[in-house]
Amino acid sequence: MKKNIHPAYHDAKIICACGNVFEVGSTIKEMKVEICSACHPIYTGKKKVMSTTGRVDRFKKLAEKAAQKKTAPVKKERVRKAKAETKKVVSKKKK
Repeated sequence: MKKNIHPAYHDAKIICACGNVFEVGSTIKEMKVEICSACHPIYTGKKKVMSTTGRVDRFKKLAEKAAQKKTAPVKKERVRKAKAETKKVVSKKKK
């Protein structure tokens, strides 16, 4: 190892925003961090893990339903009701 080219190694003091203080080895004497293992949601158990299994299958089912609705024949009664509602709206606008 060459002499006088390596930085000094210290017992660094790490200070978290939550107030937790601990010591580690580092080339910097003091360090301030925003989050640590004492306040991180994963380590504290506050984070909720969503189960993503079956999400692709669910999407495929929804896509199939949408495709079936587009190709399904429209009942005459629905068409008649839609035309009647359109006529009501148009007649109200003319007044």
